[in-house]
Amino acid sequence: MNLDYFKKKLEEEKGRLEAELSLVAKRNPKNPSDWEPIPAEDGTDTRTPDANELSDAFEEFQNRSSVEIHLEEKVNEVIAALERVEKGTYGICTVCGEKIDEKRLEANPSAATCTKHSKA
Repeated sequence: MNLDYFKKKLEEEKGRLEAELSLVAKRNPKNPSDWEPIPAEDGTDTRTPDANELSDAFEEFQNRSSVEIHLEEKVNEVIAALERVEKGTYGICTVCGEKIDEKRLEANPSAATCTKHSKA
């Protein structure tokens, strides 16, 4: 297996995910590995809100929160995969210790398990 190839793929994916995250979230200053959703800048004044505007703002924040959670999970999976590359355990199922098929890694470079033990 070409570890350099997969490491490069993972690093590119990490960069892409972090760029997407930065559109809906910001890093937690107290914990840089954590992201926090940010409200949309749509001009809604929450100090003297119109009920409809406030409802729309909360709905948008909920949507951003959902996106942030999903993207943060994905970026953490990529970071964990990069750590496995560094430790020399990349491409080995974390459940059974068998090699993960390269086709699976090609489709999902951050996969931590073989197809037998995947959640999907």
